[in-house]
Amino acid sequence: MKAWLRQHRHAFARALPRIELLNVVVIGVALALPAGGYALLESVRAVAGRLAVEPQISVFLDAKRTNVDALGTILKRDPRVVRLRYIPRDQALKELGAVQGMGELVAALGRNPLPDAYVVTTSEENLESLAKDVAKIPGVAQVQADALWARRLATLARLARTALWLLAGVLGAALIAVTFNTIRLQILTQRDEIEVSKLIGATDGFIRRPFYYAGLLQGLAGGALALVIVGGSLALLNREVRLLAESYGSDFRFAFPREPDSVAFLVLAGLLGWLGAHLSVSRHLKEIEPR
Repeated sequence: MKAWLRQHRHAFARALPRIELLNVVVIGVALALPAGGYALLESVRAVAGRLAVEPQISVFLDAKRTNVDALGTILKRDPRVVRLRYIPRDQALKELGAVQGMGELVAALGRNPLPDAYVVTTSEENLESLAKDVAKIPGVAQVQADALWARRLATLARLARTALWLLAGVLGAALIAVTFNTIRLQILTQRDEIEVSKLIGATDGFIRRPFYYAGLLQGLAGGALALVIVGGSLALLNREVRLLAESYGSDFRFAFPREPDSVAFLVLAGLLGWLGAHLSVSRHLKEIEPR
């Protein structure tokens, strides 16, 4: 066991000088794109997840023309209505005043400008048709399809997530290619040394090990640089986002990837670097034999 650990320590020490700073920068910038995109999407998804996306219709009533009970009966009879809730204007004003930043505005109004309303829950396929039909009922002042924009946001988020995975796949392949070429050049540079090592009986594992560590460390270094870039970029963005969010009474911020996600990202970057080294070593060491 001690001999095995000593060999790996020796291979690790030999691999450190082989890490090329320029390649680390290229890998870091490339990986920062999917990592940053993931951080932005997760922040938006967290907000969208708190929104009510159940298909609903808000039916605002004309106080001068509407018989509330009669309208409720009409709505209940419609088979497309899953659930119905009546919200009196006083309750609506109270709920509005409870929203952060709206209390002072409500107090300054002097009178209640909000109408009575029904909140109609329906299925997604019936949402638009039911909204159009309800708008034609006498006594209905306005109809609003709630949560429609939230569902569209969720759909866009899924589309963006798919595009992000495609981008990550392309850039992951680029990381493998960069590592493959770097290790190839190192093998060619050390061709004579490798031939001598084979002549004196060095095993393939002994020769391969430093190159594997070089690929792994290069991937890890690039992944770490990518996280630093993402953290700095999010900090700059949040300086502007904070001002905008506070104007809406919100504490929204773009969040840095959680620790498990960051660790998984580093491990994946290291494994991609190792894979590039493995492919390069497996191909080019076969061509080097003692003469």
